[in-house]
Amino acid sequence: MRLDPIYADILSVRIIPNVDPMLAKQLKIKKSHKSLAMFTVDLDDVGVTALDEATKHADVDVAYAQSFYAGADHASGPLSGEFIGILSGPNPDEVKSGMGAVKQVVEHEAYFEAINEAKTHSLYAHVVSKPGKFLSKEAGVEPGQALAYLIAPPLEAVYGIDTALKASNVELTTFYRPPTETNFGGGLLTGTQSSCHAACEAFREAVMEVAENSTRY
Repeated sequence: MRLDPIYADILSVRIIPNVDPMLAKQLKIKKSHKSLAMFTVDLDDVGVTALDEATKHADVDVAYAQSFYAGADHASGPLSGEFIGILSGPNPDEVKSGMGAVKQVVEHEAYFEAINEAKTHSLYAHVVSKPGKFLSKEAGVEPGQALAYLIAPPLEAVYGIDTALKASNVELTTFYRPPTETNFGGGLLTGTQSSCHAACEAFREAVMEVAENSTRY
């Protein structure tokens, strides 16, 4: 099943070539890391996925990753969006390389999917074939162990996670209890790549079922 994709937009980007030591201390970055790359994006889970990909393409760590309350529709300003991500690295070239990976994921690889024509109802069902050090740590798995990253509105998320677990040989490693900061819910499931793909498909179908028959039980 393929639904219409909803791609995120990167709203703002800045590089700090030589971060002030006091800010570096607050962000708890490595002493060897002197540079930062910051961005905001209007779909938070896409931003998380992009940050993780950056850790595989450059000598960078995720220094900060935070969703904003109630999501992009209630952003604090035109450049705020739904999420801020900060990469740290030893020099400007490394964090710029990391941002290149972020842009590639956001613009071409990871996306939400529209459940209705107005695109006001959506889900995120994305297989991370070989997670980097950020999502691996979040899920508590070894780097490179496949993940199904599943997100939907609250009830749909819980119902969909249960369906995905029963439909495929996967393990729920991280459960994002609804409501999250953006009033969604979901989780990270791990297994083989084929099992993760099957989990994503089951999740989509379950969320679609709720959308089509929301009060029938």
